[in-house]
Amino acid sequence: MTEFEYWWLLALPLFFTLGWLAARVDIKQLLSESTALPAAYFKGLNFLISDQHDKAIEAFVEAVEANAESLELHFALGSLFRRRGEVDRAINLHLSLLERRELAEPQKLAIRAELAQDYLKAGLFDRAEELFKSLDDSRYEQPALRALLEIYVREREWHKAVETATELERLSGIPFRKEIAQYHCEQAVQALLGNDRETARKHLDEALDANKNCVRANVMLGEMEALAGSHEAAIAIWKRIEFQQPDYLGLIAAKLLASYRTLNRVNEGLELLKTYLQTYKLYSLLNVLYEATIAQQDAETAARLARDELVKKPSLQTLDLLLQARLLQDEAPQDAHVIQQTVRYAIGNRSAYVCSQCGFRAKHYHWQCPACNAWESLPSEPTESVA
Repeated sequence: MTEFEYWWLLALPLFFTLGWLAARVDIKQLLSESTALPAAYFKGLNFLISDQHDKAIEAFVEAVEANAESLELHFALGSLFRRRGEVDRAINLHLSLLERRELAEPQKLAIRAELAQDYLKAGLFDRAEELFKSLDDSRYEQPALRALLEIYVREREWHKAVETATELERLSGIPFRKEIAQYHCEQAVQALLGNDRETARKHLDEALDANKNCVRANVMLGEMEALAGSHEAAIAIWKRIEFQQPDYLGLIAAKLLASYRTLNRVNEGLELLKTYLQTYKLYSLLNVLYEATIAQQDAETAARLARDELVKKPSLQTLDLLLQARLLQDEAPQDAHVIQQTVRYAIGNRSAYVCSQCGFRAKHYHWQCPACNAWESLPSEPTESVA
């Protein structure tokens, strides 16, 4: 054991010397590479850091002219063109690179990948799709699949979107269950537009297989049963949403009550909605329940409902409901109408569904954000923004 330790003591200076020499070589290589870069490259970086993109483009153009053989500089300039929306310049830049005969195959592949991004940015989806499919190197496999998925979603080619998302999920290990379920729902919508109920039901079942918590699938299945006159079945399907994501019960509250009304069991429906309201405290449930109470019973009962909820959770929207009910009563306060108008003015357009991904504000619920295309990114209930 002692001899072994002495051997290490003798070897340590040797390892130290080798490490010092390696570091010297690395430093020399780094210095030589940095001096090989044109000064305009560093000027461009400085302009980028300070968000002076026009000057950055000028600097990178100068850098490319000074070192025309550097693909990396061309790629940096092309990326900058894309960011600035000058996609035509990016496309011309990469097409001119592809005309070089001396390029090796990996270099051509890298240029095609950049060109595919240009076409995608320009909205030339057919050309972009063709190029992304041609990137047969494993380095580009996942980025290409992500780009193809974006193309298929934007082009509403839902069958291809399902296949691509499934393959991307397999390769990356990142789940796409929510998105795949939504793609199946979109296929169901297309089938219903073609009056093909059987195919629509098949796609909705596939959506639930992909994601058991896909509320949209059960919303649509219930709607199909109600339209066919099978209101018992519709109610049973919509009740499943409580065990999926109860925050979405407000989306089907009016539909649920309409089916109960068709079955001459409206009071049963009202009691169910009251139970949901007490359990989950959703304003959309209160709104449906309030309107049904006025129509089915009387304004006093509706006012009592609104007042009870107002005590539990103060809200200008609930106060508006209370004042509305009071105005329908004979003994309404003299200034109730003026107070209600003031409350409604204060509410204004503050209530909206706000996308958690991009902040887009929508008056009505969307399963897919119209701005950033994210799925289920809008909350199930509209929120009141602070004035």
